[in-house]
Amino acid sequence: MARLPRLTVAGYPHHIIQRGNNRQDIVRSDADREFLLDLLGESARKHQVAMNAYVLMDNHFHLLLTPETAEGVPLMMQAVGRRYVRHFNDRYQRTGTLWEGRYRSTLIQTERYLLACMVYMDLNPVRAGMVADPKNHPWSSHRHHIGQTQDRRITPHPLYWSLGNTPFAREAAYTEMVRAGLSAEQQGAITDATLHGWALGDAAFAAELQKRTVRRIARARPGRPVSTPSDTA
Repeated sequence: MARLPRLTVAGYPHHIIQRGNNRQDIVRSDADREFLLDLLGESARKHQVAMNAYVLMDNHFHLLLTPETAEGVPLMMQAVGRRYVRHFNDRYQRTGTLWEGRYRSTLIQTERYLLACMVYMDLNPVRAGMVADPKNHPWSSHRHHIGQTQDRRITPHPLYWSLGNTPFAREAAYTEMVRAGLSAEQQGAITDATLHGWALGDAAFAAELQKRTVRRIARARPGRPVSTPSDTA
């Protein structure tokens, strides 16, 4: 079956994952990490995309992006992909692809899943056994959201601002959310939606979003498949 085309809609948060080919490292030094993060921030600004959160691992990265236009995320990711591969190949005298195909993306229902997705991303280094506490991983936006650093690349989402009336209140509330972690159901839903390109939200959210595209945005129900234009997209 052909892959579903990615769906991008202005004003909605998008969870993005880009992996290294064959799970190989996409960064080999802190200089690479700084270059990649600066490139992400620069491209986000250029293409009118708010970078709400990020985490950079050794062989992949996660982004939480809210574009102002439907073209913003694809243009941003295309620019980052090309420039970073050129940098990496030149630096390490290699050729060929760096990425494991195209990036993966899902739209997120803001009220239900945006903060959960931020927590999911912040806890990625903990799940990978790299650190015991997410604040000890310097290559994510976690420390920005708990008030330990100021990251110029980050545009906090309005839902994050709603956590409190003062910076201290917001930072404390978010710190507690990360400490509490996610349920297995939440974690599984975020992973499954992003890897398969399904919209992440409740039935009403999916139904409303489906009105805006012929592309299937949720897993098909069991039973005889129904032929629709999106089945062959």
